Amino acid sequence: MPLDLATVEQVAELAKLGLTDDEKARFTEQLSAILDYAARLQTLDTSAIPATAMVGGLENVMRPDEARPSLSQADVLANAPRSHAGQFQVPAILD
Repeated sequence: MPLDLATVEQVAELAKLGLTDDEKARFTEQLSAILDYAARLQTLDTSAIPATAMVGGLENVMRPDEARPSLSQADVLANAPRSHAGQFQVPAILD
């Protein structure tokens, strides 16, 4: 499916791209080649191929969520440059 220069210019405008004349010509050729290849893929007979949600044999590798002890508040705040009333104290960024 060959693209014309006007279509490439329209796509560039929608994407807010400022393209030179050389870039427009190059992208016209490249995008046309991509669309031609996609059209060739559309002609393939895939009726004998079963639909799959995932092609790999991936499994959930996450461990179960289990509660376990964590650091105490004092231990955590010991690493903070500044703390106040049991919380991290950071510089104000708003008035």
